[in-house]
Amino acid sequence: MNKKYDAIIIGAGVIGCPIAYELSKMGYKTLNVDKLPDAGEGSTAGSCAIVRAHYSTADGVAMAYEGFKYWLNWENYLDNVKDEKGLAKYMNTGSLLLKSQGHDWKKVQKNYDEVGVQYEEWDNDKIKDMVPVADLHEFWPVTRPEDPAFYNEPVKELEGGIFCPEGGYVNDPALSAHNIMRAAEAKGAQFLFNAEVVDIRSENKKVTGITLKDGTQIDAGIVVNVGGPHSFKINKMAEGVWEGCNIKTKALRHEVMYCPSPDDYDYLNDGYHMSDGDIGCYVRPEVGNTFLIGSEDPDCDPQEWVDPDTFYAGKGGHGKDNVLSEEQWKAQCYRLGKRIPSLQVPNQPKGVVDLYDCSDDWIPVYDKSDLPGYYMAIGTSGNQYKNAPVVGHMMAQLIDACEKGLDHDKEPMQYKFKYTDRSTDVGFFSRKREINYNSSFSVNG
Repeated sequence: MNKKYDAIIIGAGVIGCPIAYELSKMGYKTLNVDKLPDAGEGSTAGSCAIVRAHYSTADGVAMAYEGFKYWLNWENYLDNVKDEKGLAKYMNTGSLLLKSQGHDWKKVQKNYDEVGVQYEEWDNDKIKDMVPVADLHEFWPVTRPEDPAFYNEPVKELEGGIFCPEGGYVNDPALSAHNIMRAAEAKGAQFLFNAEVVDIRSENKKVTGITLKDGTQIDAGIVVNVGGPHSFKINKMAEGVWEGCNIKTKALRHEVMYCPSPDDYDYLNDGYHMSDGDIGCYVRPEVGNTFLIGSEDPDCDPQEWVDPDTFYAGKGGHGKDNVLSEEQWKAQCYRLGKRIPSLQVPNQPKGVVDLYDCSDDWIPVYDKSDLPGYYMAIGTSGNQYKNAPVVGHMMAQLIDACEKGLDHDKEPMQYKFKYTDRSTDVGFFSRKREINYNSSFSVNG
């Protein structure tokens, strides 16, 4: 006899664990299956774990702002569960979006007003007071150090910034997923690690379960793909699912860098998360008084789409996929050096290389599929970490509604947020949607 569950969730990262948590609270018997040894050890562990509200759509802003409430009350969200590893901490530094040509900040501000996000407008004098190491000249357009235009002298200054006091980052993303796993287990959820899914089984056009690499079959009438960078490979295992998605996903190699803060600036304790479209970078504090520097995917930065199996097979090895590139290290650190002229860039690159799970328009797919019982929370593209607890609750509601007869394709579910006075049309995240050209088509979402 095969083991049987109500729902199998493929993936135990920062989104897979909340889905299990919320389904378990609703009475579902759940099993998360992950090929790695523990929760949050995949692409979640490589996340910058930034919590900010600026998105290019009002729906994106609303979901992120709802997410703030979970992170600000982390222990309450976990129902005060104990984790032997300790609890992740939300570092409520505040988030500064610089007004630049690299961000449609007027649209962001309009979205903030519509959703009710708290924010302050900072002029350049205020920014200089709060970030004394900053040079607020405009360096647009974004270029790379190998381009002679990179060294042009700036002539104009930026227009200031928008500061969101509830933003920040989580100090340990893998630990946050582990915390949610422990909370889910307290509600009856089960987890199976070091187990690779090789087939999604179905009969009579309905999901019946999964098959593992060792031949083990596990039965469930619900299967949820939360496979991160492997999501497209998992979709291809399920009958008719890949073909039924207008929006597809694929894996993008990405790098973030570490660079020491100037000697006279305590960035770790005094700094903010900052999104700087003018230089095509975002930054947040990291331990050791360093800047964590990520690329905002400007046009001049190359995109490298990879096979996640090949990438992770070589992780920790010497394959080129898994080693920081000197060129990208230099590009991100030198660009930040324009904003912070006293930055001292060391010769030895330090940072993290991992994968994004990107959809065609960099907006996720949170949806059912053409195979009854099969659901997806995919295409989370490096910008959905902050939304993970919201997504868990929303997906559980969607799964429950569809299993009880909702035709979500014809009448999309309206999800009522728990904390903010707003609902969102979950059809916004449909697999059937056309590409959303309001998207930034970048990590900004």
